[in-house]
Amino acid sequence: MNPQPRRQLHVGHAAAVCVGMVIGAGIFRTSPEVAAHLDQPATLMLAWAIGGILSLIGGLCFAEMSAAFPDTGGDYHFLRLAYGQRIAVLFAWSRFSVIHTGSIALLAFVFGDYLNQLIPLGAYGSPAFGALLITALVLMNLRGLSVGIGAQFVLMLLVLAGLVIVGFAGIHLATAGHQPLPPPADAVPVVLGVAGFGQAMVYVLLAYGGWSDAATLSAEMRDPKRGMPLALAGGLATVFALYLWVNWAYLQGLGFYGLAHSQAPAADLMRTAFGHPGEVVIVSIVAITSISVMNALLLAGSRTTYATARDLQALGDVGRWDGEKGVPRGAMIAMGAVSMLLVGFGTLTRGGFSTMVDYLSPVYWFFLMLSGIAVIRLRRRFPDAPRPFRVPWYPVLPLLFAASSAYLFYSSLAYVKLGAVLGVGVILLGALLLWPLMHWHQKRRTESLPEAERRP
Repeated sequence: MNPQPRRQLHVGHAAAVCVGMVIGAGIFRTSPEVAAHLDQPATLMLAWAIGGILSLIGGLCFAEMSAAFPDTGGDYHFLRLAYGQRIAVLFAWSRFSVIHTGSIALLAFVFGDYLNQLIPLGAYGSPAFGALLITALVLMNLRGLSVGIGAQFVLMLLVLAGLVIVGFAGIHLATAGHQPLPPPADAVPVVLGVAGFGQAMVYVLLAYGGWSDAATLSAEMRDPKRGMPLALAGGLATVFALYLWVNWAYLQGLGFYGLAHSQAPAADLMRTAFGHPGEVVIVSIVAITSISVMNALLLAGSRTTYATARDLQALGDVGRWDGEKGVPRGAMIAMGAVSMLLVGFGTLTRGGFSTMVDYLSPVYWFFLMLSGIAVIRLRRRFPDAPRPFRVPWYPVLPLLFAASSAYLFYSSLAYVKLGAVLGVGVILLGALLLWPLMHWHQKRRTESLPEAERRP
């Protein structure tokens, strides 16, 4: 009998993990993109509120699946049970080629955008700083050096402190009677439409991303029925409050137009509130946060890639482990190379951060849509499986989550951009290459079995 995770986590610990997984450097860069697609401050705050609610619904869906089918594979395991190995392998490919590497490149641009405020190197400063950081992180990990759990916790507290400081900067400016600069006379107002709101929500929910990983703690909760819903509700409520506070602060210091046209809103706000020292503080926090999250993505993503390549032996060195250093060397080098190529792609399109959002969003929301539907499929395929926690108002909430994910998938493709085309193309390429490879690998395994063990 396979050992199962022990139920040892209390609600507060799981809620803290949820907050740490959701909040990253993205919140310091997404707000301008959200504002650029909306028409007024009230709509901006509404979008962030809706994002929090949809994230909680998605978290409840994942809580049921991870409690019923606990596995370290998380999404990969749920999709394999619901749809079969082909979809699961395609999801693993998407993590390597689009979601994880795209997120690393995206954060590299966040890091570069902020550092370029302090050390201006012109139009190519941001990608240059980002590329150097990716190279440094890959080399550091190949030497067997990594950031420990304790350090990751300190870094989580640091980003929380950064958000709180930004919030207090807004309070400081509001009490001082600060008036943001008005938009120029020739500014063209945004006319809000369904497509524009959908594009804004793509960026909002990107900032809320991470709860799908937090929900996999369900199998370790002391209270199997109420523990995970309470942890998700508490964690996401904390994130929700901080995100609303930070966006309110941006509006106090920069105004709606200023926010929509800022490349580094937290740095611009802190410079307005506290001068150059304030700018240095927030740039340092954003830089350290970017490094922390990128390193975590590189560590987790390379191990997922290694495990998949190990099972498909034709992928060669990507599926080999460096026993001396304790790292998946081939997978890590491959991830670093793809991330660097994506930084180059974002530089060529002159979109940088927004190009990376275009690149990974359709793929991200496609698989989340499948995960929402998987709740229903798994209930039908495994009706007798123990479910310590069940999604309330079933099947309404899973269908609502799947529908909202489908809408965001559509929104990320509504105005077809080069980044989205490339992201979808990479997934289709993966299907063309990996599915025949899976068939070949399965055939070889079958042929290697004794005649009596082969399936008819």
